[in-house]
Amino acid sequence: MKKQFNRMRQLANQTVGRAEKTEVLSDDLLQIEKRMELVRFVSHNTHKRLVSCLQGQLGTDTEKRHKKLPLMGLSQTMQEGGVQLGDESVIGKMLEVCGETESRLSTELLQHELQIERDILDPLNQLAEVEIPNILKQRKQLAKLVLDYDSAKTRTSCLQICTALPQKRANTHATMSW
Repeated sequence: MKKQFNRMRQLANQTVGRAEKTEVLSDDLLQIEKRMELVRFVSHNTHKRLVSCLQGQLGTDTEKRHKKLPLMGLSQTMQEGGVQLGDESVIGKMLEVCGETESRLSTELLQHELQIERDILDPLNQLAEVEIPNILKQRKQLAKLVLDYDSAKTRTSCLQICTALPQKRANTHATMSW
């Protein structure tokens, strides 16, 4: 019971900010923890907003993604035979060229979105969902270990004082007996 009380007192002293804080739990480190939470929040929101800007669906198969792009509308209509114009007509040829152009544009857009996903969105998501929570978890573990270190250091100094007292008494008794 006394051990738990001492541990809670040490924890309270560390969180309040006594001058006896160890170097590991400096105020700078506590400020960094607050900043890490802010960085996690910002990177999470940035990831969500960038995903909403994409025209394709995030993480789906590239072929499905390509077919669902808005630019593929005319191209798919032409492929499915929705427009029944003779190959001889100027409008038919123009629609065919426009369909091919939209198909190429959608391919370029898909490649661009995949590159954005690979270069920006995946690292942002990794940072927000994996890296920062791991850092914060290790920070809490570090605080616990520092608390244990402080407790052991206090016990050690107490033991040294307790063992030094009987020796002083013995020395004073030895000098008095002369």
